[in-house]
Amino acid sequence: MSKSIIILGIESSCDDTSAAILKDGKILANIIANQSIHELYGGVVPELASRAHQQNIIPVVDQAIKQSGIAKEDISAIAFTRGPGLMGSLLVGTSFSKAFALGLNIPLIEVNHMQGHILAHFIENEEQTIPKFPFLCLTVSGGHTQIVLVNDFFDMTILGQTIDDAAGEAFDKAAKMMGLPYPGGPLIDKYAKDGKPDAFKFSKPQIPELNFSFSGLKTGFMNFINNEKAKNENFVEENKADICASIQSTIIDILITKLKKAAKQTNIKQIAIAGGVSANSGLRNELNQAKNELDWEIFIPKFEYCTDNAAMIAITGYYKYLKNDFSDQSATPTARYDLNCTDK
Repeated sequence: MSKSIIILGIESSCDDTSAAILKDGKILANIIANQSIHELYGGVVPELASRAHQQNIIPVVDQAIKQSGIAKEDISAIAFTRGPGLMGSLLVGTSFSKAFALGLNIPLIEVNHMQGHILAHFIENEEQTIPKFPFLCLTVSGGHTQIVLVNDFFDMTILGQTIDDAAGEAFDKAAKMMGLPYPGGPLIDKYAKDGKPDAFKFSKPQIPELNFSFSGLKTGFMNFINNEKAKNENFVEENKADICASIQSTIIDILITKLKKAAKQTNIKQIAIAGGVSANSGLRNELNQAKNELDWEIFIPKFEYCTDNAAMIAITGYYKYLKNDFSDQSATPTARYDLNCTDK
């Protein structure tokens, strides 16, 4: 009987410290420590994030190992996020992983954070069906917006991506302009449920091919809020639900329009979403509408695997382990990390 493959996944790319234990493709533990300190500043402060990672990483790993019921000596390899992300945050996870792997004399596996988001679809659980290759994945987070053609676990091609700001950033900045606390994206989603998506109109950028842009929308939204507040200082509070519904509808329409275009160009009907913004209920609703209209098969990760988490790093590490794709002690973190694919 062959020995089980047990992967310890470490994720520390931004402000969440996470550790996961995966055994033969199944997650036994997925522990996430959030950092509330950034709420005081309206966004992630890199220096504070790295300090919090230093405090959190040992307790998080310890809890993951205990919850999974394994001994640290059972671990086959350690998979860690090498990038992209905040350099100080990545450094904590990378340094810990290298030291732990050295102490246990087991292999290291470096993981691209964006590949992790996409391969989160392959985590085994009852709530989630697994897409078949090839499929399209709309990866949307605070730092990235991409449409990726996924031919295999490590054969991915970026068909389109943002040329400036990401969709998640647009959500958070819009919320900040409205005076909502950080992180504001989930609050926009919450208030949008009670608002009218056509109450206010915002201009949509005309970007060629399958690329995105959200900087112009952010500027237009800021001017709109400032102009309306100049006329009525209570404008935002009095129209909060409608503003949220309108800006959310605009961002989602930009995303879905490009995704439909990509699906038509590639003739692929297997459509997945990944990244923090894939937790947005408005985006999920629009995808389900497109599913009925265009006969798409939709794949949405379990909620806990949408935002940054170590389970997605562990599953990516698992498939890398199967093909003996290991790193070594010379591995260093990188703030920018190519998806190991050919950009079109």
